[in-house]
Amino acid sequence: MACLICRDLERTLDFRRSKYFEARSAAYYQVSTELAAQKNVDMKRAKSDLEEHQLVCVSAAGARQSRSMRPQAGLDSSR
Repeated sequence: MACLICRDLERTLDFRRSKYFEARSAAYYQVSTELAAQKNVDMKRAKSDLEEHQLVCVSAAGARQSRSMRPQAGLDSSR
């Protein structure tokens, strides 16, 4: 289970990502790429904020550890 900060940062990232894709698919994108570029910067900043928090977050560390303990499909363990 993610902490409240993780969830808030994930929601922010999802929101920024949707705004970026919306700007990219808009009809005016052909005329002005500046808006889409700004939305891209906002999205990348939100992603960076989330990743930075997850480096120090106890909940995120536990989730990373449990994911790394699972066997990965397609990997040959005999090597």
